[in-house]
Amino acid sequence: MVTLPRTPSFNLAGRKALVTGATSGIGLGCAVALAEAGAHVVLAARNVERLEGILSQFLDEGWQASVLPLDVADIEATAVLVKDNGPFDILVNSAGLGRHSPAVETAPSDFDAVMDVNLRGAYFLTQAVAKGLKTAGRKGSLINVSSQMGHVGGVDRAVYCASKHAVEGFTKSMAIELGRDGIRVNTICPTFIRTPMTAPTFDNPERVEWIEDKIKLGRVGEVEDIMGAVVYLASDASALVTGTALLIDGGWTAG
Repeated sequence: MVTLPRTPSFNLAGRKALVTGATSGIGLGCAVALAEAGAHVVLAARNVERLEGILSQFLDEGWQASVLPLDVADIEATAVLVKDNGPFDILVNSAGLGRHSPAVETAPSDFDAVMDVNLRGAYFLTQAVAKGLKTAGRKGSLINVSSQMGHVGGVDRAVYCASKHAVEGFTKSMAIELGRDGIRVNTICPTFIRTPMTAPTFDNPERVEWIEDKIKLGRVGEVEDIMGAVVYLASDASALVTGTALLIDGGWTAG
């Protein structure tokens, strides 16, 4: 008789997840998905009032959750908060910033602001969570929310693309270094998703035409399109997946 294989579990009960940018958009979607899968989700963002409102809704759903006011751009304070409130079995690094303009018009202040959050903040938050896991001798899954723009270029997005290409690079390097510790590091790379952050883009008819032409499935993304992916990468179902990018781009980069 053949021994039939069994699908590894997607259940996250007993695991603690830190989700930044958790009050809206992709971050909120990821937080909901992990909570639905059984994780205790620590909701992190700068806006305390919004965090408390989201927490109340999570608790009303019967999910395990708590809040952690956090600004990823303040790397010293973030390191302390992660150390004091961890270790975290799962990280979803979803705090992000976009300031778009033609490359020849990029202001240094906009460049610095984007890099402080998308690259510097993401790098040192991932570092802090990894340190906590190593100290505790625990395995974990660290997920950086990158972008399809971490693999291609885009009009008026030189700075944003630079930040996300860099996230792809440090994710691969950290995955190599941390693999023997059982700590996996991956990225999720969405196409244009309808969120408050992308609203100005969708208000521009020329940009919408460009986006719809590039997405082979013929539609833009919704937050729900990301939720299954984050549970997969956080769970034992992806136990052999590290140093890779999960593209959720409707076929954009395939073409």
